[in-house]
Amino acid sequence: MTYDLMRILVLNPNTSADMTGLVMRVLEPLTPPGVRLKPATGRFGARYISSRSAGAIAAHAALDAYAEHGGDCDAVYLACFGDPGLFALKELASVPVIGMAEAACRRAAAIGGRFSIVTGGERWGPILTEFVASLGLSEALASIITVAPTGGDIAADPEGSIALLANACRQAAERDGAGTVILGGAGLAGLAARVQPLVNTQVLCSAETGFAAVLDALHGPTDKPSRGDLAFPAPVPSTGLSKHLAELMSSAPRIA
Repeated sequence: MTYDLMRILVLNPNTSADMTGLVMRVLEPLTPPGVRLKPATGRFGARYISSRSAGAIAAHAALDAYAEHGGDCDAVYLACFGDPGLFALKELASVPVIGMAEAACRRAAAIGGRFSIVTGGERWGPILTEFVASLGLSEALASIITVAPTGGDIAADPEGSIALLANACRQAAERDGAGTVILGGAGLAGLAARVQPLVNTQVLCSAETGFAAVLDALHGPTDKPSRGDLAFPAPVPSTGLSKHLAELMSSAPRIA
């Protein structure tokens, strides 16, 4: 496929520039000619998202980053598993918004059979169960397996994490009946290829799978709805927001 000077905002809503850099290193070799990646890291919030409260703050940070950096972009890649702020971004943005978790789960479900998610951080189990339900994919979900290290810990020591992740993937296949396993999380970006030889079921990298969905969206973006859910919200005055986000929230809705 060919692209004509298309820009993708790669939005990491946590505050770890190292995590943004990791995702960029994984995506850059997959980026076709004519596409430019524009990285953006959350301006405030947690270094790594591992709880509901951190995720709630990250959703605000995602909107803030989009308002500041997304004006010249043709698509937004919310490069954070769990997709904090995903549907709010879809509401405010005039371009396609693809979430890492959203795309990975939809792809796994489309492959057929049931899928599991393996990720780092013990609190992610119920959070991701609810997220998968919001996509209408609960019946396709075999299990969510969380390993003790957080995604940030795994990113810091990928060599020491391969065996642990492979064991969790085998458990998902053998115990839970998963035909596909998602390695979920920006901190696990690029590790699926190293885990796959150790597992007898398909392993998806959430970062790579999500990026493929973004590239597809560039070729056939859907029209922004003019009414109903995910249409531009009515402008409202705000207090305490950044200049860019306040302007976005108070601007008149328009179809770009």
